[in-house]
Amino acid sequence: MNEKELQSSIPLIVIVMAFLFGIGTICAQEEDSVIAPGASLKMVQSGFIFTEGPAADADGNIYFTDVRGERIYRWYYKDDSISVYREKTGRANGLMFDQNGRLVICEMGNNRVTLDDMKGTITVIADSYKGKRLNNPNDLWIDPKGGIYFSDWLSGRGRTSVKEDGLQVYYISPDHRNLTRVTNDLIKPNGLIGTPDGKNIYIADAGANMTWVYKTQPGGTLSDKKLFCEQGSDGMARDEKNNVYVTGSSSISVYNSKGKKIEEITFPERPSNMTFAGKERKTLFVTARRSIYTLEMAVRGALTPIEQAK
Repeated sequence: MNEKELQSSIPLIVIVMAFLFGIGTICAQEEDSVIAPGASLKMVQSGFIFTEGPAADADGNIYFTDVRGERIYRWYYKDDSISVYREKTGRANGLMFDQNGRLVICEMGNNRVTLDDMKGTITVIADSYKGKRLNNPNDLWIDPKGGIYFSDWLSGRGRTSVKEDGLQVYYISPDHRNLTRVTNDLIKPNGLIGTPDGKNIYIADAGANMTWVYKTQPGGTLSDKKLFCEQGSDGMARDEKNNVYVTGSSSISVYNSKGKKIEEITFPERPSNMTFAGKERKTLFVTARRSIYTLEMAVRGALTPIEQAK
């Protein structure tokens, strides 16, 4: 996600018109569609600046960020209500809950990754590598052992210098004591998601418009890099059938485990990220620039660390 994207938002009146004229549509559903029969895209709320980073808690509620608004919001799946959880977030972007119910946060503006214990204490767990400040931590995924993979991005008006040697992906050890750089040949890594067993991780390189799949190794290092699909992505998600969800300019594409596109969901705004919400993890929660959307699904989301712990 770059500064131009942060500044590109669709006025609410355009979004409303899009729905009135049927622009927000869903591709024709087949019998094995991942979308629930008869389901339609629902706008929950608009008026944000740039939404991102949805993360489900143990009850299926969602925490998400308004990056430029510097807020973290909380959405309750039972009644669609939204409230402010935290302000002055340092342009927080990616979020995810760990096995202990703590919220891990990529603070782009503060060039760091932090841990919120949900009781009022924020702890910095990564802000530099080999003596150099991080750029803009963007998205993250937590493995079953509690290790944290995150992508380091470059964002901001006039930003041309890179603090680290390139934009890559890093791994924070489960005890939060060690930071390891685990990629060296990416251009602009952004979205990433792993398998529930922790054996594989998918990393979208927006700069190359490619998504790669790796095998994870002890200590968090990666090996056996393979092309998964010829599409980059802002955010990513997985479902129980091992399908991978990636964002595009006006849609979310769904790929099966072999990298074949099996479905596409179109939006009136450019989607930035998504995750599965609700008690049964069968509601796709989507952040899309100024707005939030939900869509009922025929599949459940893959287990996350907090759900596995539960």
